[in-house]
Amino acid sequence: MAHQSPAGAVKTDGRKRRWHQHKVDRRNELVDGTLDAIRLRGSNVSMDEIAAEIGVSKTVLYRYFVDKNDLTTAVMMRFAQTTLIPNMAAALTAHLDGYDLTREIIRVYVATVAAEPEIYPFVMANSSASKSKAVADSEQIIARMLGVMLRRRMAEAGMDTSGAQPWAFMIVGGVQLATHSWMSHPRMTADELIDYLTMLSWNALRGIVEVGGSLEEFRSMPHPSPVLPPQMLD
Repeated sequence: MAHQSPAGAVKTDGRKRRWHQHKVDRRNELVDGTLDAIRLRGSNVSMDEIAAEIGVSKTVLYRYFVDKNDLTTAVMMRFAQTTLIPNMAAALTAHLDGYDLTREIIRVYVATVAAEPEIYPFVMANSSASKSKAVADSEQIIARMLGVMLRRRMAEAGMDTSGAQPWAFMIVGGVQLATHSWMSHPRMTADELIDYLTMLSWNALRGIVEVGGSLEEFRSMPHPSPVLPPQMLD
């Protein structure tokens, strides 16, 4: 005989689910309002200013977030969920190949972060462990997506795919760090940054393709120093 839950328990569970969903929705609304406040008032915006921009009391913010670090973590997670990861997913599935695809992936990351010049400084100014984890988690998701794309394309070409994951993490980590450093001290244009990062990434990928992704092939081949172009030898 099938077990049936009492009608009261079903109603209670339904109320709990609706209340939980209400809290999630309200928290997201407050985070979206915080993002707008950061864009308007800058990365040094205070909790009082955030509350004023949203149109709530600071007490309401603290009802949903333990402190500013908790809100900061939520901001990073929301930005990654709604903007960064979708943009990168679109770049990784673009109908491009070779150099064009390599540059597009880097361009989209730089453009997405640069389009929000106040968001990352706001996030990075808070040193909580949960904030650091939120940043790391978003980058890991992107690295895993890149790894899947690399592995698929390499397998289609008959290449050894064993190095796809570490290569993906190295590319994403390097582009992330270079972009964040550039935003703090922009000594070149965005296009120059994109092209320098593409120069390094593309030449690395060419070298991987030339050995078919094989670690054994790479180890067995000679590694002479690169030859300087003639004009640099004069």
